[in-house]
Amino acid sequence: MNKVKIVTDSSIQITAEEIKKYGITLVPLSIEIDGQQFIDGETITRQGFVQKMLVSKNLPKTSQPPLGRFVDTFKELGADGSKILAIHMTKGLSGTVEAARQAAQITGLDVTVVDSEFTDRALAFQVIEAAKLAQSGADVADILPVIEKIKNQTQLYMGIPNLDNILNGGRLGKVAASLSTFLKINIVIQLKDSKLGILKKGRGIKTIENYMDKVVQQINDNGDKIAEIGISYVDNITLPKRLEQQIHEKWPQLPILNEVTSPAITTHAGKGAFAIMYYYR
Repeated sequence: MNKVKIVTDSSIQITAEEIKKYGITLVPLSIEIDGQQFIDGETITRQGFVQKMLVSKNLPKTSQPPLGRFVDTFKELGADGSKILAIHMTKGLSGTVEAARQAAQITGLDVTVVDSEFTDRALAFQVIEAAKLAQSGADVADILPVIEKIKNQTQLYMGIPNLDNILNGGRLGKVAASLSTFLKINIVIQLKDSKLGILKKGRGIKTIENYMDKVVQQINDNGDKIAEIGISYVDNITLPKRLEQQIHEKWPQLPILNEVTSPAITTHAGKGAFAIMYYYR
């Protein structure tokens, strides 16, 4: 039986150890800051991107991986007859998943492309489980229903204290119209079904803190049912670290990865933003 190989994109929140352990292949997004071009994770680090963004004259631009990069990756991985399962960030934030689908058609290889409907660590929940199953000998048909279940059991909340990036980037769509004249407000958004929706808005960081305290309470009330938690932030770890500590006070064994997010998310979310995401067993 041919092996299944797992591919994802650089918007994922994943450690170098996990990539190596589970044999996951990352296809990087491209980034432009004030006319300078970078390749995510190859010619710029996440921390380096944040520092450049904070002093940039213009809103950075991120773009999906070039079609050719996907084609080359698929051809290399499929050269031995392996099947490929590519799991990517939501189409609501990027055209990456569509580029992967186009590349799959071009190569003519056995490539299955999945829209995770998430990004960051919430994307990793699906990718890592898929990779574990692939290593155990599972076929693509066996893996798909498992990651679909994880997708349906995942929650992702983001606090955004500065609206400049998300409004200028256009990712809130029609919802942004109600915010455009109130640029000093803070918002909490949820990513669900590939769409961003505003859950709470108000003046001051307390808007975010109070809502996230409720999220943590929900986690703590259901800690025995939660498989894993991810917390990602742009440039300020203070509140994300406090949330992590609040959870670990009650559930010390619950795995939490708390790291700087990817350039793709940093660009859309902006200074001070962070997200918490988790999924039920």
